[in-house]
Amino acid sequence: MTLVLALGGLVVVGNSYRFAEDRVSVPVPGGSLDAVVAYPQGTARGLVVFVHGDGPVDATQNGLYRPWFEAAADAGFATLSWSKPGVGGSTGNWLRQTMDERAAEVAHALDWAATQPRLATGTTVLWGASQAGWVLPKVVRSRPQVDAVVAVSPAVNWLRQGRFHLLAELDHDGADERARQQAVEASDRTRELLAAGADHGRYLAQTTDPEPMSADRWGFVLRNFRADATADLRAAAGRHLPVLLTLGTADRNVDVAETESTYRRILGDDLTVATFDAAHSMARPAVEDSDALGLLTATFWPRALLAPGVLDTYRDFLEKTAAQ
Repeated sequence: MTLVLALGGLVVVGNSYRFAEDRVSVPVPGGSLDAVVAYPQGTARGLVVFVHGDGPVDATQNGLYRPWFEAAADAGFATLSWSKPGVGGSTGNWLRQTMDERAAEVAHALDWAATQPRLATGTTVLWGASQAGWVLPKVVRSRPQVDAVVAVSPAVNWLRQGRFHLLAELDHDGADERARQQAVEASDRTRELLAAGADHGRYLAQTTDPEPMSADRWGFVLRNFRADATADLRAAAGRHLPVLLTLGTADRNVDVAETESTYRRILGDDLTVATFDAAHSMARPAVEDSDALGLLTATFWPRALLAPGVLDTYRDFLEKTAAQ
């Protein structure tokens, strides 16, 4: 499959990948999910199911997931990924979901995959990024067909993650003391309003945030701000599944030290931790911080967006999981 990007009349061949990609529709209660399946060459020996992080993500993350799809295909795995509800052709609205509802959505996708002759589900791996850290253990504890997990930059606690992200961005931007104080005060006020269960109107009237949340976003945060993965991780740990935790040393979204210590304490010997010189998305920090460099890299060599070693580690984990 070849990706072609037209830039000002110039057609640039971005890349070709070692898999075949089909668009499919996954039925869920009340609608359907617009999805893609990436098939390896030959017969698949396993399936990876993608669970997105925050935001209006489509099935391929605008093509940025395809290097991950290729690494899985090289290991003999098919990959199933779908656009979030309300994104692309998927019905619904992802901003109205709780983390439990997100986990139920994954369960419906697993049930659908089990009915598809071309999808080998003998070895089923969940891949999840960022916000998926609150979804993956919920699925693992309730779905025995899951055999392994790849957790990419997951957070543990919603409120602590939000505060870490705020302070890390202020540090990165070189904010002065006054700007830091104003940002922290606005964040504290938001937390107070969330704890009080304030509706959007009250939030707008009382927030000091210069960029207040939309009504849908406020509702989403209000439903989920108490999320903490610890209890679900403990419940999932009883299954003793292999878990690959990938973390980036330049992550400004998630406190990777807290994530690693929590996962190690709960999962023990079932956990493999791989740390890279990478941003939150596992991208090289340079391309994460430069829109121009990121666009050029995504156009001409999208595999190079990710930090060295990320895809090799992922592929090796899948091969080892399938061999067990």
